[in-house]
Amino acid sequence: MADCEHNCGSCDKSCAERDFRASLRAGSSVKKVIGIVSGKGGVGKSLVTSLLASKVNKDGFRTAILDADITGPSIPESFGVAQERATAVENEDALNPVMTDSGIQMMSMNFLLPNETDPVIWRGPVIGGAVKQFWTDVVWKDVDFMFVDMPPGTGDVPLTVFQSLPVDGIIVVSSPQQLVRVIVEKAVNMANMMNIPILGIVENMSYVKCPDCGKEITVFGKSNIDKIAESFKLPVLARLPMDENTSRAVDAGDVESIEMSELEEAAKKIESLLKTS
Repeated sequence: MADCEHNCGSCDKSCAERDFRASLRAGSSVKKVIGIVSGKGGVGKSLVTSLLASKVNKDGFRTAILDADITGPSIPESFGVAQERATAVENEDALNPVMTDSGIQMMSMNFLLPNETDPVIWRGPVIGGAVKQFWTDVVWKDVDFMFVDMPPGTGDVPLTVFQSLPVDGIIVVSSPQQLVRVIVEKAVNMANMMNIPILGIVENMSYVKCPDCGKEITVFGKSNIDKIAESFKLPVLARLPMDENTSRAVDAGDVESIEMSELEEAAKKIESLLKTS
């Protein structure tokens, strides 16, 4: 808003009621935006973002990832493009996204730093501004689905994404620990306050499958995600296992090679947004 003084303490209006929607650059096209969120860190949002973008891309849709975790980006490493640098568009104040091996478009703070290990020591409003610029200053080419990997919690960056980008739906990532209800409830409440549709829940680290007998071992104890999802009237779209092969592929920067049938329902839910619009 033009009249915003960035002083929430003295403001008498709810940000949820304001329209801060930012426009894409001329020549950019993004049909659907999907936010990947959680109420806390360490549950695997970046992994879920990477796997979903890869899965939907394999299903024949053009996908992109906007890495909104400015201070702790890990997406480029998973795709083996951490050493890449964003290129400027000739004669324009804009950037081209980095392309992965399978053609997924990507923008991350890592691509703008001289060294990928350089820390980003910025305050919240500056970080939020950088995320917004990833939307407005990058030339996104004919994207069907953009996945936004958000940092944990309900602070500046999720607020910026929900207000500045036309988010069509979010997926909440959780884990089986007892804290899961708080994780889900924080994310759900924020999405509801911002009038953002919630597509469902993905539970990460649900179990380990025994390589010998195939039995599923619940390392963190029995999950209560179904009961929690029912209380919020949300579907559980996937339960992802802890798997050595997945970890190995991610560490090698080869997340695009992972085939995970557990994500089939989540991918169909996302893809239906475009098919029915």
